[in-house]
Amino acid sequence: MKKRIGSIIGGLLITTLIVTGCGEASKNGGAKEGAAQEAGTVTPGGELVWALAGTVTSDSLDAHKAGFAPTTRVMRSIYDSLVVELPDHTIKPWLATSWELSSDKKSYTFHLRKDVKFHDGTPFNAEAVKFNFDRIIDPATKASIALNELGSYQSTEVIDEFTVKVNFKTTFAPFLSNAAKVDLGFVSPTAVKKYGDAFPQNPVGTGPFKLKKITPSSQVELEKNPDYNWGPSNAKHQGPAYLDKLTVKYVEEEATRVSVLQSKQVQVADIIPPQNLVALKADRNFNVQETELLQANYTLYLNIQKAPWNDLKIRQAFRSALDIDSAVKTIYLGTSKQGWSPLSPQQFGYSPTRENAYKVDAAKSNQTLEEAGWIKGADGYRSKDGKRLTVEVIDTQGNREKRLDLIAIFTQQLKQVGIELKVISLPTGTYTDRRNKGDYDLIAGSQFSGDPDVLRQLYSTKGPSKANNIAKTNDPKLDEFLEQGYLETDPEKRKTIYQNAQEYIIDNVYGIPAYVFNYSVASTKEVKGITFDSPAWPVFYDAWIQK
Repeated sequence: MKKRIGSIIGGLLITTLIVTGCGEASKNGGAKEGAAQEAGTVTPGGELVWALAGTVTSDSLDAHKAGFAPTTRVMRSIYDSLVVELPDHTIKPWLATSWELSSDKKSYTFHLRKDVKFHDGTPFNAEAVKFNFDRIIDPATKASIALNELGSYQSTEVIDEFTVKVNFKTTFAPFLSNAAKVDLGFVSPTAVKKYGDAFPQNPVGTGPFKLKKITPSSQVELEKNPDYNWGPSNAKHQGPAYLDKLTVKYVEEEATRVSVLQSKQVQVADIIPPQNLVALKADRNFNVQETELLQANYTLYLNIQKAPWNDLKIRQAFRSALDIDSAVKTIYLGTSKQGWSPLSPQQFGYSPTRENAYKVDAAKSNQTLEEAGWIKGADGYRSKDGKRLTVEVIDTQGNREKRLDLIAIFTQQLKQVGIELKVISLPTGTYTDRRNKGDYDLIAGSQFSGDPDVLRQLYSTKGPSKANNIAKTNDPKLDEFLEQGYLETDPEKRKTIYQNAQEYIIDNVYGIPAYVFNYSVASTKEVKGITFDSPAWPVFYDAWIQK
């Protein structure tokens, strides 16, 4: 792998990355001058090569269909959003200059910029907004995260060329936050009609970078959009991006990703392994930035529709056998911490009420399983009625974020109480099919999102996943909590609702949170001006290479 990557990207210019905080942009160029004073004189041009921790499949560069994190990280440079969300959760203008909420709180009227065009020259206007939102809810689109983020969407009305009214069937409190995410970014109506099913291989947005070339299973090459002049209001400059080209290399193997960065064959790498973070932070030739990813934490979901996991006591026995804190410290070396809630701590509505609410208790696990008739055999595993107590966890993303390493420790811990845990690695299509059919004992995963409404996608029978929600819950009380959450527009009342929902999920062991993920980006020292969006993806619009 090292040889292949080296041969592809060897000999490139040495550059570097500094991830800075968000600042207010200025239409008169003051922000550009401020950035120059902070990091030196901006020198436009050049190519930035990014070693991506993952693979972008050939069918996924469609803002509305993508569901995996690596894809959305790449798409942020291609697609723009109506608004931008700042770290304090305030919402600022982007493609929309202003907006009003109706008195019944069911409709948003957006006033759009009049100078925006898609990469293919198609005007961005009210008709384009309507096309995009209607496309997301069309079952033929098979939208992924975007469908959840439109919630109770009903229709879009074109008021005039640059004024659009977005209507919901009910109040939908998360909408403005969701509208800042790339999943509700805007695709060219002309390109969608032109390419049809091939649009994901020919993505066309309004972003600061446009597609130059996709090399399947290898890389995505993006080039500067020379007409771009509509950056978000927190950008450091206006006009086209400073970089001429942004090349994204797929480097899934973490050792290789660090190696090509340290040998300066790439200038940026993300998701740095814990064992390398300390060294890179101490090396003056590199810079490291970490930020908590806003999301539903990486969680173990036992299929509660299948015996014996439909028994709360058995789920509790499974959980009390796990020393999650020890496992997380062993694998992540202090760079991540145990997750106690379905939501990450910086997420709006996070509740700390269940932190340390349950403990490791192998003796209690053994007792519960014995009482339930699961008896240990000579091999140390439990059986009942001739069936071994085996948990098959299906997976399709490999050791992303060292997750399989973590599960390997869980496997040894569970063995101590007689539970066999087996990882079944599957191609994406097979994995999706089995997940939709409920053909699994356990699934583990996370879901990035800037709003706690993400819980509705994961746990509710009334969300977009319906009865196929990943947790396999079918609990009217939990459904009601999650419905109330998006209906309530008062922030403090929303927090209380989501606190109740998180407590209920933990108390019923509908999910077992594992760790809080800190997203990391490392670079050589010459690259300046890379920032994070919400939920935490790198933004390259202000990036430049010091020469």
